[in-house]
Amino acid sequence: MRLSPSLRRLSDRRLLLSAALVAAFLIGLAMGGRTPGPATPAPTAAPAAGTIWTCAMHPQIRLPAPGKCPICGMDLIPLRPAPEKEAPLGPRQIRLSPEAVKLAEIQTAPVERRPVDVEIRLFGKIAYDETRLATIASWVAGRIDRLYVDFTGTTVQRGQPMVGLYSPELLSAQEELLQALETYRSTPPGRNARLREDARRNLEAVREKLRLWGLTPGQVREIERRGAASDHVTILAPLGGVVIHKNAVEGLYVKTGTPIYTIADLSRVWIRLDAYEKDLAWVHLGQDVEFRVEARPGERFHGTVTFVDPYLDEQTRTVRLRVEAPNPGGRLRPGMLVHAVVRARLPGPGAGAAPPVVIPASAPLLTGKRAVVYVAVPGRPGVFEGREVVLGPRAGEFYVVREGLHPGERVVTNGNFKIDSALQIQARPSMMNPEGGGPAPGHMHGGSGTKHEAAPPGAGGDAGRVHEGSGTKAAPTAGR
Repeated sequence: MRLSPSLRRLSDRRLLLSAALVAAFLIGLAMGGRTPGPATPAPTAAPAAGTIWTCAMHPQIRLPAPGKCPICGMDLIPLRPAPEKEAPLGPRQIRLSPEAVKLAEIQTAPVERRPVDVEIRLFGKIAYDETRLATIASWVAGRIDRLYVDFTGTTVQRGQPMVGLYSPELLSAQEELLQALETYRSTPPGRNARLREDARRNLEAVREKLRLWGLTPGQVREIERRGAASDHVTILAPLGGVVIHKNAVEGLYVKTGTPIYTIADLSRVWIRLDAYEKDLAWVHLGQDVEFRVEARPGERFHGTVTFVDPYLDEQTRTVRLRVEAPNPGGRLRPGMLVHAVVRARLPGPGAGAAPPVVIPASAPLLTGKRAVVYVAVPGRPGVFEGREVVLGPRAGEFYVVREGLHPGERVVTNGNFKIDSALQIQARPSMMNPEGGGPAPGHMHGGSGTKHEAAPPGAGGDAGRVHEGSGTKAAPTAGR
C-alpha cells in the first residue's frame, strides 16, 4: 500500500524529531551530566527528649509524644519549655516570650502620683428661687372689689397696689385705732403717768393688730393722719417681680389666708441638676458650674452649688443639685433646659494633701465585684503578675487607686485581657476565677452537648476523646 505525499512528509518529520532527542540524550551521557532530582529539604533538629506536645488551637492539650489533637485532629507542635535559669512563676504570674508580647500587642504604663481633673456633664432645668417667691393673700375675710393686675406675667414693683379689699373687720379695727389714738392724746403727760402709759400700750396693740392683718406701717399712719376709718383697704406688693399665678377675680368673697397672687423675683434663679451616684465624689458646696441654654446659643453662664439633696431618687438613681445663678435682664427663664459642666480637681485647691495614685482607665479589668490589673514584674522581662486593687472614683481617662499599687510600677494597659485569658486556659487565678485550680476549659463540638477534656500526662494521641452523641468516654490508647 503506497502512502500519499502528505502522510509521507509527516512521518519523515516525526522520525527526524525522535532522532534529535536520542542524539541529545547520548551527548548528555557522554559529557557526564545527570538529570537533576527534586531538592531535599534541610534536616531539622529533632525535638529533645521529654518534649511536651500541644495543639495550637487547644493549648490545654499536653501529650508526651507527637500525634494528632484529640479534639480537632490538627498536628501537635512541641511546647517550648521554660528556660531552666528562669525563676519559677508564682500562681498569679505568667511568662510571655518576646514574640508573644508583640503578637498580643502588650503595652504598659507607669503607676504615678498626679493631680487629676474630671469634667462632669449634667442636665437639668431652671427653676424659681424659692426664697424669692411671695404670695399675696387675704389676711382678713372680705370681698375683692378691685384687682390692679389682670393677668399673669405682669412685672410689678415693690409697694405697688395689687388688691382693693372691702372688709367689715378692718373697718371696726380702724375705728378701734382712732379711739385708742384719741384716748392717748387726751391723757395729759404729767398728771397721771400710769394712765398715759396704759393708753400708749393700747394704741400700740391696735397698730400691731392692723399690721398683722396686712396693713403696712405707712397705711396705719395714713389712717391716723386722716382721722377717719375706711371700709376698703389696698393690699400692696411685698416685693418686685413677675406675677406667676393669679387665683382670684373681682367680686370674689375670700376668707383669711386665701391666696390671690404669687410673685417671683427673677433677678436670681435656681438650676436643678441631676447627678449620678458615681459623680457625687466630685461635687461639693461652693463649686462653680458652667452651663448653657438652647435659647442663648454661644453664651456661657455661671452659678454656684448651694445645696445637695440628702437623699437619692430611687427611680432615676440620681441626686438633685441646686445651683444659684444671677439673672441680669431676665435672660434665664424658669423651665428652660440646661446643659451644665462641673469641673473638679483632685486634690482640690488648698487641700494640702498629696496627689492621688492613678492608673490609666484601660488598665483594670472590672468584674462588678473586683478589679484586677496585670503588673510587669521588675527585672523579669515578659513576666506579668495579676493583682487585685481597690479603686476610687474614675477621673476622666484615669482611675484613682486606693490600695494595691505603688508609684513606679508598670501596669498593662493594652493586651491585659489576653493575658487574663491565657491564665484562664491554664486554670490559674484570673479575673473571673480568683482562686484558680479549676479544670481547663473544654471545647464544644456539634450539637451533642459533649465536652472534650484535656488528656492526662502520659496518654497517647487518642486519650480523652469523647464520642459525640454517645456521652461516653473512650478508653485511652497507648502512645505511639
